[in-house]
Amino acid sequence: MGMQYDSDEIAEILPHRYPFALVDRIVDGEEGKWARGIKCVTVNEPFFQGHFPQKHVMPGVLLIEAMAQVGGVAVLALPSNKGKIALLGAVKNARFKKPVTPGDVLEMTCTLTKQRGPVGIGEAEARVDGKVVATAELTFAIGQ
Repeated sequence: MGMQYDSDEIAEILPHRYPFALVDRIVDGEEGKWARGIKCVTVNEPFFQGHFPQKHVMPGVLLIEAMAQVGGVAVLALPSNKGKIALLGAVKNARFKKPVTPGDVLEMTCTLTKQRGPVGIGEAEARVDGKVVATAELTFAIGQ
């Protein structure tokens, strides 16, 4: 197993806080290369109050953000990036294949495929019960 971080350790790497901390644990990965994280989706998520009150579905934009946060951990876990932030610059080819609902455990992987200076690209995927629920290509920039 590669890198592993609990929610407290993730909070030391990423600046995100409630209600925008969307990764519960990093379960594997290699600093600067890739990461696999999980999010346990509960009915208590604040976004379910409005999306949708009659049928709870995790918003696609938050699936993208959760996958980006997993990629952010991969990039920002490098000692040379300590204290920096990763900003989402672009989202390409986003696909949502199945709704994510309360009780689902999202397993997200983000693999960094290119990096030039502070800008990089990550291939991201989210699965529930082994089935792909979302994919996207994420462009990020590392800032202070």
